[in-house]
Amino acid sequence: MFESHQMPLAERMRPKKLSDVLGQSHLTAENGVFERALKGGHLPSLIFWGPPGTGKTTLAMLLAEYVKMPFEILSAVQAGVKDVRQIIDKARTHRKTVLFIDEIHRFNKSQQDALLAAVERGYITLIGATTENPSFEINSALLSRCQVYTLKPLSEEALKDLAQKALQEDSLLKKREARLQEFGAIWTISGGDARKMLNLLELVVFNLGEQIDITDDLVMQIAQQHVAVYDKSGEQHYDIISAFIKSIRGSDPNAALYWLACMLDGGEDVKFIARRLLILASEDIGNANPTALVIATTTFQAVSMVGMPESDLILSQCVIYLASSPKSNSAYTAIRKAQKLCREQAHLPVPMHLRNAPTSLMRQSGYGKGYLYPHDMEQNFAEQEYLPTQISGTAFYEPSQNARENDMRQFLKKRWKDKYKY
Repeated sequence: MFESHQMPLAERMRPKKLSDVLGQSHLTAENGVFERALKGGHLPSLIFWGPPGTGKTTLAMLLAEYVKMPFEILSAVQAGVKDVRQIIDKARTHRKTVLFIDEIHRFNKSQQDALLAAVERGYITLIGATTENPSFEINSALLSRCQVYTLKPLSEEALKDLAQKALQEDSLLKKREARLQEFGAIWTISGGDARKMLNLLELVVFNLGEQIDITDDLVMQIAQQHVAVYDKSGEQHYDIISAFIKSIRGSDPNAALYWLACMLDGGEDVKFIARRLLILASEDIGNANPTALVIATTTFQAVSMVGMPESDLILSQCVIYLASSPKSNSAYTAIRKAQKLCREQAHLPVPMHLRNAPTSLMRQSGYGKGYLYPHDMEQNFAEQEYLPTQISGTAFYEPSQNARENDMRQFLKKRWKDKYKY
């Protein structure tokens, strides 16, 4: 059992009641969501979705305490199906348990399926925490049995108030009599994460030496000596993923591999990286090399099944392929043009010859009349209007200058002649 002085500051400052949880009043306020839900003493299965350090673990612990149920906690990074089943077996034979799973989005399908039956049969109340959109990362059967609550990012003002409270009330920090003169550096490094902010504050206070004023310069000096450069939840996260994407877009596989290595070394979620590669494959390569999207899709599937550490090889292969592919953003610009025009000229009528005519009344009204079926025509092509009359001849797609799209340009020119100026 740890003595209080052995616990990190974030643990010592952990809220003791729901109303003390920082920045989540939409859930924890008097007569709020949780209070109304818990009045009957029943706790449903929940998913907490929000940034790191916003109180997901604390809320789970307090809710379990409120309904007086046993509480078990697992990290999806370290736990497997065996760990989950041990807790389920214990809950089934002893007492219904609240099982909190941190980073539940890292569980694969079989691990999530192991939870499903236990939730359905009432052996456990599941509380999952995730920084990723649950709709994408948690299988639909499990998600349908949970209520999803979104936790809000913490503001700079809220974290500054928490820092002041820690300096004044924590039994260890208040002995140092430190004064918070500036908060900008602590806010920047912590990235809105209350846990990280408190642990950084403790590090700074115990490295102040003779000085008692906490300034931005002092925080940066201490942080550079003790805090890792890459933080997957802070500003550096966004800077590195930006450099990574721009390196691939710029066809530099060496730079892209370096930024990939930095992210992997910093513990970045491999599915997050693979998801960004999927987007890039369409946005920046597109029809210049359609196989890029196939490679990126396969990469996402592969890293989802394999996980780390072996996913580094899969990501490396994909990154090199994408960086070394010809580039085109023509698909991106085409859909943006079409979306803009659709918003500006909404509800343009569908030409009569393109309308569906499932009933005789519709056919008598002219629906579908004059439509030319391309497969009945020479070269499987019929020259007819497919856009609304008001925007006839509008071109959204402009093929880029690369071998694949040059072929597409020639194909379209041959079919449409002068209608679209490719």
